[in-house]
Amino acid sequence: MMRCMRTAFRAATLPLAILLASSPVAAQDLRSELAADMPALMELYRDLHAHPELSFQEEKTAAKLASLMREMGFDVTEGVGQTGVVAVMENGEGPVLMLRADMDGLPVNEQTGLPFASLDRGIPESGVESGIMHACAHDTHMTAWIGAAQLLSGNRENWQGTLVMIAQPAEEIGQGARAMLEDGLYQRFPRPDYALAFHNAAQYPAGMIGYVPGYAMANVDSVDITVHGEGGHGAYPHMTKDPIVLGSAIVSRLQTLVSRESNPGEPAVVTVGSFHAGTKHNVIPDDAKLQLTVRSYSDESRKLLRDGIERIARGEGVVAGLPQDMLPEVKFADHYTPAVYNSPEFTERAMGVLTTRFGADRVKEVAPVMGGEDFARYRRADPDNVQSLLFWVGGVPLEDYEAAQAGEKNLPSLHSALWAPDAEKVIATAAESLAAISMNVLAPQ
Repeated sequence: MMRCMRTAFRAATLPLAILLASSPVAAQDLRSELAADMPALMELYRDLHAHPELSFQEEKTAAKLASLMREMGFDVTEGVGQTGVVAVMENGEGPVLMLRADMDGLPVNEQTGLPFASLDRGIPESGVESGIMHACAHDTHMTAWIGAAQLLSGNRENWQGTLVMIAQPAEEIGQGARAMLEDGLYQRFPRPDYALAFHNAAQYPAGMIGYVPGYAMANVDSVDITVHGEGGHGAYPHMTKDPIVLGSAIVSRLQTLVSRESNPGEPAVVTVGSFHAGTKHNVIPDDAKLQLTVRSYSDESRKLLRDGIERIARGEGVVAGLPQDMLPEVKFADHYTPAVYNSPEFTERAMGVLTTRFGADRVKEVAPVMGGEDFARYRRADPDNVQSLLFWVGGVPLEDYEAAQAGEKNLPSLHSALWAPDAEKVIATAAESLAAISMNVLAPQ
């Protein structure tokens, strides 16, 4: 399938200083190399899209990416963090730059109608079989990652240092980055000075580049609360301790964590996404179960929310007259996702490179979001030495974006069964961006 991929090392036609200059000709030079690779890259994209794999099940995907990286001359190690791939290219003295792509799909039944739509099925953590889809467009991430690797491997005389390119599993369940780090990513391989990644965006027009200095995405905590009670007949509530009423009080009181306890200038979210209790109209159950998602940016805000949730749940139990051994139980999931923090200096430098290449109309500072991304862990693992940046590349086809702006169309979001980005525009923009930033960071001294 990839026989058309140009994997031989190519000689650059212009030195780095010209490639990164403001001249449109300079931008076009690197772009023309990528344009020659696009037919094969799109073939790879369609194959990845048609055959997604679930978190920690990305065996065929990982093998495919590893093979392509070996053809380009990278030293490749598979099976890092279960199914992760690490590809290293050392090219003289200089900084170490890590580029990440995520590999996993979602348990979603695709409804895009694309001719290469996924028909694959699998069993996720829930144990319930479903269709599988790249509904977060990680297929564009992987393809652009390969495209950037081709540009960089073929222009080695124009950069100096070490590239560490990682294909990460299990981003969708927030566990892949931690798995790779715990498997010795920073001990077995060169430790990065810079970590770089992009994510496609379902709210921006295709080819737009968005960035946020500082906090860009949120801490994500998952919380389970078990509310105990004493069940009985619905006609005789005075003979029970109703966990539904107590659970409802907890839900209402939790809203004050954001409205009355958090600094209004500190974004925070506490959402009760699930409330399950009871089996019949006239039976008061013994227990109720709540599931929460909690979002914050700073560690201080995260602690305030976590402490507040536990205090409110147990406090409402006391108010309801429960004994100590029956107070609500609060459990925080171990696999929380830390907030993505874009190092301001690195962000400014990288976006300067992209503004030069694409123009200010396509490179824009945007608002941070409350979604989560475990890319954050690579900086958190060594915050004093690793500068990181995750930026967005818009994927909405232009005609759809314009229709939505006019109020004539609703756009599907990431994770939607209908999300079908303008993949060619995303891949071309992201591959060129990753390569251009890399060449700037690894510019020969």
